[in-house]
Amino acid sequence: MPEPLSFFSLGALALEADSLVPLYRQIYEKIREAILTGQLAGGVRLPPSRALATELGVSRNTVVNAFEQLMAEGYLEGKIGAGTYVSQALPEEALQLRNRQIQQTLAAQPGPEAGPTALSKRGATVATTPVSASGTDPKPRPFRPGLPALDAFPYKLWEKIWVRRWRTLSSGLLGYGQAAGYQPLREAVAAHLSAARGVHCEAAQVLIVAGAQQAIDLAARLLLDPGDAVWVEDPGYLGAKGALRAAGAQLEPVPVDHEGLQIEQGITQAAAARMVYITPSHQYPLGVTMSLARRLALLEWAAGAGAWILEDDYDSEYRYAGRPLAALQGLDQTGRVIYIGTFSKVLFPALRLGYLVAPPTLVDAFAAAAALINRCPPLIDQLVLTDFIYEGHFARHIRRMRTLYAERQAVLIEAAQQRLAGLLDIKPAETGLHVTGWLAKGLDAAAISQALDRRQVEAPALSTYAMRPLDRQGLVLGYAAVNNHNIQTAVQRMEIVLQNLLTC
Repeated sequence: MPEPLSFFSLGALALEADSLVPLYRQIYEKIREAILTGQLAGGVRLPPSRALATELGVSRNTVVNAFEQLMAEGYLEGKIGAGTYVSQALPEEALQLRNRQIQQTLAAQPGPEAGPTALSKRGATVATTPVSASGTDPKPRPFRPGLPALDAFPYKLWEKIWVRRWRTLSSGLLGYGQAAGYQPLREAVAAHLSAARGVHCEAAQVLIVAGAQQAIDLAARLLLDPGDAVWVEDPGYLGAKGALRAAGAQLEPVPVDHEGLQIEQGITQAAAARMVYITPSHQYPLGVTMSLARRLALLEWAAGAGAWILEDDYDSEYRYAGRPLAALQGLDQTGRVIYIGTFSKVLFPALRLGYLVAPPTLVDAFAAAAALINRCPPLIDQLVLTDFIYEGHFARHIRRMRTLYAERQAVLIEAAQQRLAGLLDIKPAETGLHVTGWLAKGLDAAAISQALDRRQVEAPALSTYAMRPLDRQGLVLGYAAVNNHNIQTAVQRMEIVLQNLLTC
């Protein structure tokens, strides 16, 4: 275990004047590493920027720029009149670094003598991946992203179908089901995707899985070897990054702009990548829709490079202006797209059912892998969901939720315009369950997120979804699971927090 870094030893940081890495970035990286390895503990005060600049032989602005980046990402926090301190609550990268430390420790241990509790390298990666394993609160706090309106789900109707299914259940359905899922449900999903999402598939290509997370993990296990490069949207979905890392992939963070993933940048970074994970219909978390030109360019690159496209269409049933956009998979002519969807965002997360649409050439391989990993999804839930779809309840529920979510988004935006003008800019979104709010200059997203959390408002900083520093700071606000009254109350709390931090 390294000795804790003292207050004055920061001046001994070794900087490379002839390096291509800017000096401020070198300072940023060395302090960040010291924090994450425990050399700089939470609450430790850093030297004043002027004093540190003198010790390092650089300009004060160089140190200030490094400090500001560390504060923006939540590693440091400023206290008025008291200086700059290491944050007590560190960002998600702390878990990622711990993962690397565990791997290094395991690598240094002799195999036979390591003991029965020693994890494999893959196991260490999986165990330390920064994805929440905890459940949700009985009453979700505003504005937790990723949750549908649990208060508006037709529980009585679901219970009625469930009871009916159990009463008429034959003994033949009590054994192991098909690894690919209940056939009538696969047919229902294929029909829905064809009509609503423009997906080209037959029921034989549909696999029922335990949510989108298992679908991503399944694809990563089957299609990636350790060290394979994978493009991921930056910022992007943490769960996908975790599953891909666990498979040993080398992640390539590709920036996103108003047209979606920057394909040319991805090619520049890793032209021979094996896979790309993407949310083209409603980019998570920024919410942009990938342009047709970018979609075609991505498909062209994938066909030429022999790469796979993992399309996560997590919430695109909820579009408030016109019909939902067609999926990227519907444009694919070469069988490079694996399409993923979930019922967690449409119905309720505890259902733990989703689907994967495999290209014809991969169907058998996916079915075999599914049989080994999960054997078969819970059959009674599949039976109930099948009836829910075929009897028209699924389509009606989606229509009702579109209206409800559009209303809740409008309430959030109106409240933000009244109370947060000049502090947080939120624009209407045409689809989805969340919006991104852009903070005014001078506001620290990580500090704001932590302060809101203490006031029972959950608004993750946009930077927590990113692998590289972002040009702007923002918050991700999920509105679907919050009623109108609670939205307005939460915005009032946000106003107090933002005003307080702006004047600090």
